[in-house]
Amino acid sequence: MFRFSALLLAACLFAPSAAGVCFADDGKEGPKVSRQEAEQAFVEQLSNVALVGYFSVEGANDGNNKPERYEIRKINKVNESTWMFQTRIKYGQVDATVPLLIPVEWAGDTPMVSLTDFTIPGMGTFTCRVLFHEDRYAGTWQHGENGGHMWGTIEKLPEQQDENTGNRRSRDGSKSK
Repeated sequence: MFRFSALLLAACLFAPSAAGVCFADDGKEGPKVSRQEAEQAFVEQLSNVALVGYFSVEGANDGNNKPERYEIRKINKVNESTWMFQTRIKYGQVDATVPLLIPVEWAGDTPMVSLTDFTIPGMGTFTCRVLFHEDRYAGTWQHGENGGHMWGTIEKLPEQQDENTGNRRSRDGSKSK
């Protein structure tokens, strides 16, 4: 599989000079999704979930990827480009619940968190670009002198039972059906 991918990449990189153009499109248009539909899908995609994966540190020669976990209770749109993420962040020795106002940009119907020199009190200043597609996330990160890649899956969290009423609730506090 790797060899095929490398050959395809090489063909697309070098064929334009030999043949003129290399297209990745098969000529068929995919279904068009309105921004409103894409935003609703984003809310559903990142409600009551955990981003479970790994991050690498550029220049580290140990070959070990570090586990990471970010829990997102819910998200909601604040304005055209800013979203409120109700999060629980865990990495290394850090484990904190924090509401964050996060810039989100769109590549078609694909949302991307776009932070530049974003300070989280008590944690530091971060820069990152993270794409969310179906049940996966991937991106790059920078924290001071260190940076690297991050990737993983988006996993739905189990619902919790309300201790007072016995009703089942999702972690964002909404009643389940």
